[in-house]
Order: sequence, then C-alpha cells, then structure tokens
Amino acid sequence: MRVFKGEVTALPPDKSISHRAALIGALSEGTTEITNFSGGFDNQSTLGVLKDTGISLRQEETDGAYGRRIRRVVMESPGLWGFQAPAVTLNCNNSGSTMRMFAGILAAQPFESVLVGDSSLMKRPMKRVADPLRLMGADIELSPSGTAPVRIRGTKELKAVEYRLPVPSAQVKSLVAFAALHAEGESKIIEKLRSRDHTEVMLGLETIEMHGERIIVVPGRKRIEAKPFLVPADPSAACFIVALGLLARGSEIIIRDVCLNPTRAAFLDILIDAGAGIVVENSRVIGGETIGDILVTNNSGIEPLTISDPQLVAFVIDEIPMLAVLSAFATGRFELHNAEELRTKESDRIDALAMNLKSLGFECEQYPDGFNVKGRNTVPQGMTGIESFDDHRIAMSFAIAGCATGCELDITDIGVVGVSFPNFFDILRELEA
Repeated sequence: MRVFKGEVTALPPDKSISHRAALIGALSEGTTEITNFSGGFDNQSTLGVLKDTGISLRQEETDGAYGRRIRRVVMESPGLWGFQAPAVTLNCNNSGSTMRMFAGILAAQPFESVLVGDSSLMKRPMKRVADPLRLMGADIELSPSGTAPVRIRGTKELKAVEYRLPVPSAQVKSLVAFAALHAEGESKIIEKLRSRDHTEVMLGLETIEMHGERIIVVPGRKRIEAKPFLVPADPSAACFIVALGLLARGSEIIIRDVCLNPTRAAFLDILIDAGAGIVVENSRVIGGETIGDILVTNNSGIEPLTISDPQLVAFVIDEIPMLAVLSAFATGRFELHNAEELRTKESDRIDALAMNLKSLGFECEQYPDGFNVKGRNTVPQGMTGIESFDDHRIAMSFAIAGCATGCELDITDIGVVGVSFPNFFDILRELEA
C-alpha cells in the first residue's frame, strides 16, 4: 500500500473561471489581465477561438505564490462587438464549455461562423444551445442529430428574453447571459436548481430569489469595463487529490488556494458528512470567490456515498466519477440518482463508470439517471484493462484508485488527463512518500 504526504501548491487553475475570465475579457473595453490562467487543453481552446475571431491576446509566464511560475493572459478588446468574422471554422477541440458559451457571443456578432470539435464533442447535444438563441433572434443551424457543427448567422438585433432553464446547466446559463449582454433591453434567466454561479459573480449581475427559483437579471448593451482576474485552484482537480489521501492509508496532504465557491465545493461537504478526515483552513474571499486550503488525512473510514438530491447532483456533476470510484473502493458501495446529465458529458459517464467497475469485480446496476454499486465479488489478479472513453475524468478517477490501492490498471488514452490536469502524474509522484 502506498502512502502520500505533502503540500500541493501547483494544482491546475480553475477551468470554469479561466473560460469565463477569457470570454468576459473579450467582451470588455480595455486591457484585461488574467493571472494564473489554466494551461489545460480546454482553456487553450477558448483562447484559440478568441484569436481566430480577432481578439488580441498574449500569454506569458510570471512568478506566482510558493515560488512557482504561473501563466498570465493579457488581452485587448474594444467591447461587446469587438469580434471579427473568422477566416476558418472555429475548432473547440474537446471543450464543450468553449463551444456552448462562445456560441452566445457569436449569436450577437454580425457575421457567420461555424463551431466544430473533436470526435467526442461532435457527438454532444447542442439543441440546448440553439433553442434560447433562436428565441432571441439568432439563426442557428445544427446537424440533423442536433449536434455540432454549430453554424451561427449572428445579428446585432438580438431580442431580450426571459428564459427558464429546462435543466441545470451553467454553460447554457452563461451562453444566454453572454448573448443577453448584447440585446436591447433587460433579460432574465430563471433556474429552478442553482448551477455554478461564476458568470453572474464575475459580471456582477443582480440575482433574485423568488418562489423557490433564482432569477439572474442581465442588462442589455451595457458597457463592460475591463478589470483584472485572479484564477484560484480548480476544486474539481482537488477532488482527485482528496480521494487519493482518503484511499491511501496513512496519507496526509494539504492542498493550497482552492476555489471553495459553494456551487463548486459541495463534494467536500458530502465527504465530511460521510466521516472523511477533511479540514478546510485559511478561508478568505478574493474577487468575490471564496478560496482556502484543504487538509486531508486518512485517519478513519468513510460511510458509503448516496447522491440523489437534484440540487446536490447539479453542484457535484464533475466530481461524481471520482466520488463513485472512491466510494466503491473504500466501502464496496455507491448509489447515484437524478444524474442523467452525466450521459451527455465527454463520455456517457454512467455507462463508463459501471462498465469499468464491473471489470474490477464490482456488482453494478445501471438505470437511466444513475447506477449503484452493491459490492465486490472478486478482485482481479494482475493487470486489469480500464477504458477511459477518451474522458479525462474517467481516466483520472481510476488512476487515483490504482495509485492509492496498488491495483494494477492499464488505462487507455491516459494522455487525455491533459484536458484539465496537465501535471496530474507529476503531483502524484511528488506526493508519494
């Protein structure tokens, strides 16, 4: 059994905040400086499409906390309509966030553009992107199956909208907000279940709680003044290191400067409620976001995890793969409901988790919105093949289980971890005692 000890100061910058900082910077008037921008493939895809639509930006390395080098992005933009017609199709690679959120901006630009991606992204549903933008007056064309390529014939005459999100989705909420910033008049976005709120926090949008719903008010055609952004460490990446510390007995790990936004760090509450040895220290607020340090010690077991509350599912949708694998390995049990959204991620994550856990001897039962793990019949001897499905979260979840328990796993396409966590294996090597 391996033991992991140490301090993690080089966790990847938050993906969600990095995407939004770049897009909001491109919509602003003046010079935007983003400190600690993510170098992951997805965030670099966002910078790529911004460059292809005429946004002037550069990346540079600078000194950061704990003596490490960090990435800074500096961009210049004339404001809401500062984009230019691209000479090429806009390649979002594997980044659904790039494709969906940037579509909201392109819908308001007076030119035609086409968004494409890799083989995985080209299969993901985009009707949820097209529907609200069509209501606002944009001309959006999808493939016959409702997927990319997304062809957008934008217009400067977008109409304000009152849009009720059919499912909790921070990406769809954000794309509607970005489009609404260009519309004539005030728009309202209504969500029954709260999703991650970085867009409204970073834009300073008014939010109203009424009759069990949350209303985000977006003023149209209001000048956005450029301002600096500081990107904290990614809590979704922190989840993998937390799981490592909980699975490997005798481990003690501290993870520095993690984003603790309540819509992003609910996985910590789940684990603490299950008895995990987790303490949050040095909590403070920077730029509207709560940041703190996470101390993880394997000093006790955890109870089996059951995740079913729809609001909680919305908050931990990206952490579910790691939570499921952690619970299966630590307790032999796990149960998930109301998470049908997982079937439309980079892979069908419900099927991917169940299939791989079965190959490791776990008893699994699938249903449309989740699955459960009932126990483990056998423990495979020797090397076991794990299919990543070209999905970074599936690959890393099983890599953590293998590292922490000594289980020998052969994971396909392991390089996909670079989508969100380029230094994943470097940190694991540094922590191994």
